[in-house]
Amino acid sequence: MSSLWLGACASPPAGLFPPAEDEPTVAIWLVSHGWHAGIVLERAAIPPGLLPEQADFPGVRYLEIGWGDRAYYMHPDPHWGILLKAGLWPTASVLHVVGFSEPVNKTFPHSEVIRIDLGGQGFASLCRHLDNRFARDNGSAAALQPGLYGQSRFYLSRDSYHLFNTCNVWTARALRTAGCPVIPAFNISVESLLDHVESACGTKTGTKEDS
Repeated sequence: MSSLWLGACASPPAGLFPPAEDEPTVAIWLVSHGWHAGIVLERAAIPPGLLPEQADFPGVRYLEIGWGDRAYYMHPDPHWGILLKAGLWPTASVLHVVGFSEPVNKTFPHSEVIRIDLGGQGFASLCRHLDNRFARDNGSAAALQPGLYGQSRFYLSRDSYHLFNTCNVWTARALRTAGCPVIPAFNISVESLLDHVESACGTKTGTKEDS
């Protein structure tokens, strides 16, 4: 347990954030979905060879990637009993990938959205981290089933869901690989995650009240 805590509190990679004043930036977005958040990437910016699953979403401009417990995330009517079971011991997890082309705030008009401007190295580091989360066989991850909304699919993840690696902690850890100075262990709820990210490295671009 102590190693998990120390890892959660370790400093983010140095030199990635904030970008230098004269450095071109790449925007990503953090989108709230009530109990967890998704990370949105612009597909054209993803470094070659990473996230091959994007081929399952031809013609889209953006990819949203979320993560969570497999049983809860994929259940047609999830309930607290499933989530409680997931927190008691390590369980299998999935990635939820959504492809879309409309602007982020237009696609998610009722969601709180935080924009984060990363330097090129920070964005590439985030993409490598997300790429490594997929459980692949022969170079690509097979889609388990259609996702929750829009053009979306579920994929098996390499990670385990447990009390110290919940969906919002996982998302904070991913942002940390891009240099964002957030502490994963302090972001159990989606509200704390978005507040923390906004104050540390992002700008709010949409809220529930805007709709």
